[in-house]
Amino acid sequence: MSAGNPPEPPGTGRPEDPAQPFLDMLAAERGAAANTLAAYRRDLDDYCGYLAQEGLAPEEAEAEHVRAYIASLEPRGLKASSAARRLSCIRGFHRFLYAEGLSDTDPTAPVAAPRRAKGLPKILSVAEVDRLLATARERVEVSRESRTEARAAARMLCLLELLYATGLRVSELIALPRSAAATRERYLVVKGKGGRERLVPLTDLARDAMRAYVLHLPAEGAWLFPAESESGHLTRQAFARDLKLAAAAAGLRPDRVSPHVLRHAFASHLLQNGADLRIVQELLGHADISTTQIYTHVLDERLKGMVRDLHPLNNRDEALEIDIRPANSCEGPR
Repeated sequence: MSAGNPPEPPGTGRPEDPAQPFLDMLAAERGAAANTLAAYRRDLDDYCGYLAQEGLAPEEAEAEHVRAYIASLEPRGLKASSAARRLSCIRGFHRFLYAEGLSDTDPTAPVAAPRRAKGLPKILSVAEVDRLLATARERVEVSRESRTEARAAARMLCLLELLYATGLRVSELIALPRSAAATRERYLVVKGKGGRERLVPLTDLARDAMRAYVLHLPAEGAWLFPAESESGHLTRQAFARDLKLAAAAAGLRPDRVSPHVLRHAFASHLLQNGADLRIVQELLGHADISTTQIYTHVLDERLKGMVRDLHPLNNRDEALEIDIRPANSCEGPR
């Protein structure tokens, strides 16, 4: 060993390690946590290893090489979300190299992140929602002798009827004013995201449930669903918890039922029965139709059914027998 070249202390980085300056910057300037640095280290080791196999240094990489690397992740079992996270790490790395003058370009600039497939919303069938509501109504009937239980039962029925009738967001539902129960209109005016107001129709069952429930409330109060909470009204967590108990009582799996699942059921059941997607968009308070398009699987099934049931050629094919005998056949009519 040469006296003029002392050994490098452990943990100070590896020779010819292109990622270490970037990781040092993250630690010093951005205060990245140890777990974050370890994850970035794994991602960059894998990426730089891929480039090395191609005979490239990171500063020589081009957009096509970055795309090829990202494409190689799927066959290795990485989901689109994991590949997108890894691309984010690689972007930061190449931007650092460019900013430090170690690379002439940023090859990740034109590279798009992998598209994440949108999962279909979880919904309940019409029969399952009917069972949930029927069980809630039965509980109202059997809880009349206990004032506390009667109020809780009436509140849950009111929440369920309103949620399934309107498709409100849970944050909109729990913060309804007490005056909503006194409306003579067949709709509510709801202020949603971004302060946007919209009309949501009320069913007779929902109106009746509100009127019955409000009789259990004190004479004064601002909220339809008051509670001992910081906001003064029922919390999302408390409603979600009570809803799972109601689901279990109805014989449904509690993990399949949540306020948001009932909102999905509202939208899906409307579409199944012929509602227009734009109307459902308005009722849900979606600013962009693309958000509502998660329900297009329902439309697809309905359209297939319409073609199957209503297209004249379908009926005609069933009614007519096509004679494919040769013209010179001696056989009589079948």
